[in-house]
Amino acid sequence: MERRLRKSKKSILLLGPRQTGKSTLIRSLNPSLSINLALESTFLEFARNPDELPQRLAAGRYKTVCIDAVQRLPTLLNTLQAILDEQKIPPKFYLTGSSARKLKRGQANLLPGRVHTYFLGPLTAGELRYEMDAQQALSTGTLPGIWTEPDPREKRKTLRSYASSYLKEEIQAEALTRDIEGFSRFLFVVAAEAGKFLDLSKLASQAQIPHQSAVRYFEVLEDTLIIRRCNAFSRSPRRRLVQSPRFFFFDTGVLNGLLGNFIVSPDRIGPLFEHLVFNQIIHSASAKDAPLEISSYRTEHGAEVDFIVERAKEVIAVEVKASSNVGRSDLRGLKSFSEFYGKPHRSVIATLGRTAKVLDRVEILPWQAFLKRIGL
Repeated sequence: MERRLRKSKKSILLLGPRQTGKSTLIRSLNPSLSINLALESTFLEFARNPDELPQRLAAGRYKTVCIDAVQRLPTLLNTLQAILDEQKIPPKFYLTGSSARKLKRGQANLLPGRVHTYFLGPLTAGELRYEMDAQQALSTGTLPGIWTEPDPREKRKTLRSYASSYLKEEIQAEALTRDIEGFSRFLFVVAAEAGKFLDLSKLASQAQIPHQSAVRYFEVLEDTLIIRRCNAFSRSPRRRLVQSPRFFFFDTGVLNGLLGNFIVSPDRIGPLFEHLVFNQIIHSASAKDAPLEISSYRTEHGAEVDFIVERAKEVIAVEVKASSNVGRSDLRGLKSFSEFYGKPHRSVIATLGRTAKVLDRVEILPWQAFLKRIGL
């Protein structure tokens, strides 16, 4: 992503969950001026003085300006728009944020073409030359700081504290909801149900909150980039499909930290591996700025395919299997999708194995080889 950000003539808004490396990436671009709104003193200076940014820019000839944690002060985007509109040669802005929620109003003020938005997730297999340690990824995730931490105890401690930091800094500090206790219960319930089909009534009941609160809290988790929906695939009325979306946490390590369990046991490896593959597809596509849609397929009779990946000229049905043993019984969902879809597409089973095979015209690939083969 660095090369595209550097070459772009437009200002940049870089969104991503906390600790994915947004600030580190922007610092590598050597901005002329850096402003960090995560620092309380800096935030207060800008909050008190609407002209703080123009006054700082007037003090020097800055070609590039980084503003970290811009979601803390969405009204600053109005000032940015004025600068971009009125100055003959305005500086190039690099904006970072971990919440799309509070920026929605501000982003509307940045007219089309002024700012390009990018999304940064945790590390991808491609960034690690497709040599990612699957066991480590499944247990403690792929956040850069966690991945490079040599002490396993430090990894786990940091991931356990991620939830409390998130609740304090992202939710409470940004005043996204007043009921922190209810939101906290909901967050842990959502973690326990991650990877399943979304049932907000069930989540509300388990968290002991009103249904409408569950709807709002789930939106907060989406807007702060902690979870992402995987909508139901639907292209034809010929067969009734289950329309509920699935949902996934952005990182397996953060999920395990919330659950207080970093053991990749036989009963957990399947859902964790689905999380890993889903996130690798999403985050790799974002890193390469390669638009795609990802959905899940499930009929009312129980035939399922984990993910349907749609790109400009290609549809790929992906079954995820946390094993190297694949038999014809594992092809049931893929065959059902082929009959339903009725158009040319690729069928793939991504596994934790190390050997590539073909079974009844279905590609069976090690998961990183699968990502590499489809250009992610």
